[in-house]
Amino acid sequence: MPTPRDVLTPDALAMLQTIARSGSLAAAARALNMVPSALTYRVRQLEDALDVLLFDRSARQARLTEAGAELLKEGTRLLDEIDAIANRVKRVATGWEPQLTIAVDSIIAKDTVMELCERFFALGAPTRIRLRDETLSGTLEALTSGQADLALGVADVISTTLLHSAPLGEVRFVYAVAPHHPLAKAPEPLTDEQLRQHRAIAVADSISRGRGVTIGLLGGQDVFTVASMQAKLDAHLRGLGCGSLPESMAQPYIDTGRLVVKATTGPERRVRVGYAWHQAGRTRPPKALQWWLDALKSPTTRHALLQRSRGV
Repeated sequence: MPTPRDVLTPDALAMLQTIARSGSLAAAARALNMVPSALTYRVRQLEDALDVLLFDRSARQARLTEAGAELLKEGTRLLDEIDAIANRVKRVATGWEPQLTIAVDSIIAKDTVMELCERFFALGAPTRIRLRDETLSGTLEALTSGQADLALGVADVISTTLLHSAPLGEVRFVYAVAPHHPLAKAPEPLTDEQLRQHRAIAVADSISRGRGVTIGLLGGQDVFTVASMQAKLDAHLRGLGCGSLPESMAQPYIDTGRLVVKATTGPERRVRVGYAWHQAGRTRPPKALQWWLDALKSPTTRHALLQRSRGV
């Protein structure tokens, strides 16, 4: 006895569409250039394999049962997907990669990344975009481990025979606390001894191997570790701790008095940030990656990726 997989073929689903559209088995048989008995036999094969009735035999018209209507709906969706897959395969054959994975560091402005995605999708390219949230050394590790094709926000701009990189710009950090935090009214500059007495807010490194990177923490200092730069900002605003924030991310809250910038005895913190991509053995990147690399050549885009770091 045929199984559902044997009978639920694209031809069978298209036959079901024709019957529903024609209104009767006789009319559908004419449209399909089949004799009515052959069409009836194929319908019964479907019904036997699924163990359901697809058409109401008491009606003169080819009236679908509830099960038949559901099969028609899902079958139409499957046929559309088959057409989409065929078109996608044809377009991939023209040089577009099936998927482009981008590792996005938490220091990068997510709204700008989404704007770039929107522009990319407007091309109608067959490449699917996958975004990965990463932090600190985990951003570069996603690229070097083969889990990403492009990394935005790598702190160490490097170029090797396998990887190419380019700068995005420089990020200035400010030491900021909530106005109700004990350090808000402390005399400046704040010393390491003063800072050590208060909880620091740190972003967890997303690296999967090794110990990862910790920045700006003092020995013996209590630490509240969060998953992203946006979560770090939220913790600062609630007065849950202290630490450095990207100036562009903190500035709106500094302007409205929700954060207070404090001078410290430590050196001003500035970080050079870049982007990197795989280049091994290729004279030119695949089309989707090349589109992103072309977009990143724009000074306006690079500036927006660093200056609008407020999350979405």
